[in-house]
Amino acid sequence: MADVTALVEAAPLGSDGEACKSRELILMLLAASPEPFSRWQFTPGHITCTGLVVSPDGRRVLLVHHRRLGRWLLPGGHVEPEDAAIWEAARREVTEETGADLAPDPAPPLVSLDVHGIPAKGLEPYHLHHDLIFLFRARSEGVEISPESRALAWSAPADFNRYDVPGNVRRAWGRLLHQRR
Repeated sequence: MADVTALVEAAPLGSDGEACKSRELILMLLAASPEPFSRWQFTPGHITCTGLVVSPDGRRVLLVHHRRLGRWLLPGGHVEPEDAAIWEAARREVTEETGADLAPDPAPPLVSLDVHGIPAKGLEPYHLHHDLIFLFRARSEGVEISPESRALAWSAPADFNRYDVPGNVRRAWGRLLHQRR
């Protein structure tokens, strides 16, 4: 947990108010929760990991049309006990959800943070996902839809409106562009 705390503290978020708010919420969760990585901790929520996967040419991002939430998002999900490092959760989720062939990276950079609500469903009450967003580069554009998704798309920022891409994804892309300068 100390490694994750240090990673979140060092995330290059600049003056982005949303990301700074998310960082504080994530750090509070890590400091105060006995099980911040447990998908069964609903108050106040739990850590999740997401992949911002850029196309081989670096101009597009991989989106999934999430079956449960009914909207276009970045691929990601819950941390599992077998994930040896926090970014391995993001890599595993990207691969499971999209079949993307990711370039090797022993420690992909944390490029964004986002805390967002997840609607209640079944036994799960409304809760928060404290999301760590890691950068990956695809080696090819080949992808495969999983049962968790309705569709997959490589989207350039100019097409974000077409996919009704939510603000947190747009902000993550913007932070990546800012970090590349």
